[in-house]
Amino acid sequence: MNKIKYCFASLLFLFAATVVAQDGEKEEKEPGHYNQSKFKQLYEEFSTPNTYRSASGAPGPDYYQQQADYKMDIELDDKNSRLYGEETITYTNNSPDDLEFLWVQLDQNVRAKDSKSPLRNGGGVPIASQAGGFVQTYMTEPFDGGFNIDYVRDANGRPLSYTVNQTMMRINIPQPLRSKEQISFSIKWNYNIPDHTVNRARSGFEYFPKDGNKAYVIAQFFPRMAVYSDVEGWQNHQFWGSGEFALPFGDYEVNITVPADHILDGTGELQNRKEVFSKEMMKRYEQAKKSYDKPVLIVTQEEAEAAEKGFSEKKQTWRLKAKNVRDFGFASSRKFIWDMQAVKLGSRDVMAVSMYPKEGNPLWEELSTKAVVGTLKSYSEHTFDYPYHKAISVHAKNQGMEYPMICWNYGRPNEDGTYSDRVKYGMISVIIHEIGHNFFPMIVNSDERQWGWMDEGLDTFMQYIAEQEFGEANPEVIAPNNKYPSRRGEPSKIVPYMSGDQSTIAPIMSNPENVYKLGPNAYGKPATALNILRETVMGKELFDHAFKTYANRWKFKHPTPEDFFRTMEDASAVDLDWYWRGWFYTTDYVDIGVKGVKKYYVSNKPTKQMEEYMAARNLTEADFPPLVYLAEEDSEDFDPELKGKSPSESSTTLKEYMMDNMTAEERAEVKEPKYFYEVTFDKPGGIPMPLIVEYTYADGSKENVTYPPEIWRKNDAEVKRIISSEKELVGILVDPKAETADIDPANNSWPKKDEKSDFDSFKNNIKGK
Repeated sequence: MNKIKYCFASLLFLFAATVVAQDGEKEEKEPGHYNQSKFKQLYEEFSTPNTYRSASGAPGPDYYQQQADYKMDIELDDKNSRLYGEETITYTNNSPDDLEFLWVQLDQNVRAKDSKSPLRNGGGVPIASQAGGFVQTYMTEPFDGGFNIDYVRDANGRPLSYTVNQTMMRINIPQPLRSKEQISFSIKWNYNIPDHTVNRARSGFEYFPKDGNKAYVIAQFFPRMAVYSDVEGWQNHQFWGSGEFALPFGDYEVNITVPADHILDGTGELQNRKEVFSKEMMKRYEQAKKSYDKPVLIVTQEEAEAAEKGFSEKKQTWRLKAKNVRDFGFASSRKFIWDMQAVKLGSRDVMAVSMYPKEGNPLWEELSTKAVVGTLKSYSEHTFDYPYHKAISVHAKNQGMEYPMICWNYGRPNEDGTYSDRVKYGMISVIIHEIGHNFFPMIVNSDERQWGWMDEGLDTFMQYIAEQEFGEANPEVIAPNNKYPSRRGEPSKIVPYMSGDQSTIAPIMSNPENVYKLGPNAYGKPATALNILRETVMGKELFDHAFKTYANRWKFKHPTPEDFFRTMEDASAVDLDWYWRGWFYTTDYVDIGVKGVKKYYVSNKPTKQMEEYMAARNLTEADFPPLVYLAEEDSEDFDPELKGKSPSESSTTLKEYMMDNMTAEERAEVKEPKYFYEVTFDKPGGIPMPLIVEYTYADGSKENVTYPPEIWRKNDAEVKRIISSEKELVGILVDPKAETADIDPANNSWPKKDEKSDFDSFKNNIKGK
């Protein structure tokens, strides 16, 4: 449409805009109408930028982080399910502060007999309990799984005083650790390894009664340094069970002694491969390093089944080294089948690895490493090339946990090897999610103890993208529809949570321990918010550049939520304070609808409203420039003869303007709109969003218009838009593609459809209770 067509809109509504502006100022000041708080800058919520963290969201010139290096000797007692360890920690104080004491995390103490963790939640008598859960809760002694500390010694072997407070241990060093200095100390410990299939322990063993073996997935197994930073000082919040981990980076040398017939892998690069591999395993490993299209079996199922019967009394030590990692985990069992495949990422080769017992087959041999490969490619494309030399997926019943270079994942077929789509997609999704955690938070090292969404939410968002890309790249796996059935990420999936009981919903910006529903709060809602931000608010190009900027600014560093929020705006030039406020700092929901539609025609005489306006101010038409009027079809001053006429036919003023100001050629090009509509959109929900509207006309054509979210900045309750058209408007639909997580689609259309929405049913159910 050329600019000449728009001259009508300018003429017709210039005067109307003046009146609306005057009257609107009064309306906006009424309670419930004028509300700028959603678009207010986040200065009150954000910390003041400083030399450690800049206003742009990037690390400042004085940014620092501590380093904790570990040398460990570990022994796994398979018969008694017990772990023994000795470690030497070298801690470098890169902060400008002198440290009077050191804090070390003892996360296994969450399972100590005297742990307060089981006592932190209230609860009444359940309606019913599963038998196993009842026995465990009321008829079993608590598992004794806490750390037993044999000693803490300084570099000269002298005892160091220490104080244990639940899952934290304060080491009382004899003199402050000065800025830029190092300290080394040693700890010896042991603990009973839990059965991780009980109470969903994050690490432990699974016992297989048919062959008498155990498969171990071991993490949080050593006293680990707490983070000291410019934001928190010491991050020594207790580990209660839900809030995960905050850890400094460091270099690791770990020697792990296990039964000689075990297969083991973990964080870091294996240093003595030729000692622990057979000649055949070495040959297969060399093949795997050159196999980019399919995995190579390092240990076959036949070999694993033979090893299950051995129970060797001999021992073997696996030596692993890792540089610049924040944690360490490993898996060990004689039951493991082991496969590997090379992945080209940039100029480097990375090994995608899977370890699984025969109980995982055929599903794991078919799909685990394929999922690892897809994840590494997708995440690297959207953030940075995966920097480590391998990524391992380990099969473990009911598990989903992540550590640098290694993770454990669920997904077990039936005993006869069959499996449902639910099991298949569940396994692929958890592998994508847990391998993806290498990027968030293992490399982009956020504080999980405080901000669960910064790792779980960002990872779930990236998981959604990776799942869709996996489906596109592997249509034979996703057949027949070739679209991956993601559980989270799409806007509609979060509606039940956001429309739920507000008394059980917390803002995303909440500590993981303080929310009722951690899954929707820390995983689903932030993932959906970022997906909508990418696909609907910012657009993929702007979002992807900003997101990649954040990932690269903060890889191998410790970002805060503010660093993320600021970077996303800094790298995109999109003001998003309103978005962070609505989605992350409140429990508001999205609900935008069509309140009403009024039809107008161009008129030659003043409307009653105009006459009242002039009378109140002792004015006449002569006091104004030539005016054009719109008469509402349903008003008393509407003339039915206006229907079907063009504006220039209905208004002498308009006709004279065209004759005096436009050439014959220009007048011939003008397309005069015959229909004018005032559409009122309202927003019962608290979150402002882009107003996405589909207009349908009498000839069946459709027009899609997206009004920016700023349309709500001056009136948080409702806004009006004027539609001028040559065709009659017969339908309006808000959010036609369900892109905004609108909880109540029943008010999204005009004319209103007579059908109950899920939200109506929800409200009726609440009223009936």
